[in-house]
Amino acid sequence: MTDLTTDWATDTGRFDLGDLPVLKGGTIRGATLSWKTHGTLSPARDNVVLYPTSYGATAAELEWLIRPDGVLDPARWFIVQIDMFGNGVSSSPQDTPDYPLLVTAHDNVHAQRRLLRDVLGIERLRAVYGWSMGAQQAYHWAALFPEAVEAVFINCGSARTAVHNQVFTRAQMAILEAAPEYDGHALFSSQPKAALRAFGRNYAGYAMSQDFYRAGLHLSPAAPDLETYLKGWETRYDNKHAANLLAQMRCWNAGDISDNPTYDGDLRAALQAIQARVMLIPGATDLYFRAADNEAERPHLRHAELRPIPSIWGHRAGNPQGHAEDTAFLRRCVDNWLNS
Repeated sequence: MTDLTTDWATDTGRFDLGDLPVLKGGTIRGATLSWKTHGTLSPARDNVVLYPTSYGATAAELEWLIRPDGVLDPARWFIVQIDMFGNGVSSSPQDTPDYPLLVTAHDNVHAQRRLLRDVLGIERLRAVYGWSMGAQQAYHWAALFPEAVEAVFINCGSARTAVHNQVFTRAQMAILEAAPEYDGHALFSSQPKAALRAFGRNYAGYAMSQDFYRAGLHLSPAAPDLETYLKGWETRYDNKHAANLLAQMRCWNAGDISDNPTYDGDLRAALQAIQARVMLIPGATDLYFRAADNEAERPHLRHAELRPIPSIWGHRAGNPQGHAEDTAFLRRCVDNWLNS
């Protein structure tokens, strides 16, 4: 269908994958992926940019940067957004019986490739652009399908979730799993409201940097003090199902481009197999995906460049809705590589 609210063509759909076995055991029954496209596919099918979703987010929540003056220009590129498993739009624990305990980025990108081939007839990508868990998927694309990807933008992400990052993800999982509503496996008898408030409060200490708080950027007329600001974080996940948040946190925690039969845990081999140009775009003050993680990866990549975002907005520098300076930085990164 055509979206008349934009100046470019859009289309949406849902792709049925059938019963989908996953890497770590189990099957997503009647698996589906939700997708949306922006722009026009070129006759040669050589202008495709895949834009996967990030933790807890839907494609609709992330499409703010798709516009002619945005990070991804739909007048030039055919941009494909695909919702991750577990985000509440594609197959997720909330609506899928016996949803597997762990659905990985590996599972997501293999399903995405089927969608691109079977629905859109696309075999090769000009680029994959991803932020946070979207960057984890972009890295997986480059490692698992080296001949199918020309460039990847790793925006606040890494090839393997670092130990310091896992400390955060496991704490967040523990908060949800401590809820009395938790069934001990994957689901909740009802929304664990107290646990979600704690989940949001703890998130606030990591999503933004120490410098962000030191500069007082957490304060505003709507949140004139720290307690009011934190209460805003308490309600941030009210419209997200706890089971979905837990499932995607497990996916984040397990992120590793080499943890599969192709590379058998050899991260260096997985990095060295990547043929795509890799632009590593960490947030200079990101507390999850540190620039140091990308610096350690770069020597093993064939074609890579490291461009930290010079921002005190921490992890959110990579998804800077409403922050013009960081948005302009990301657009320059994309324009520089996709125009060359």
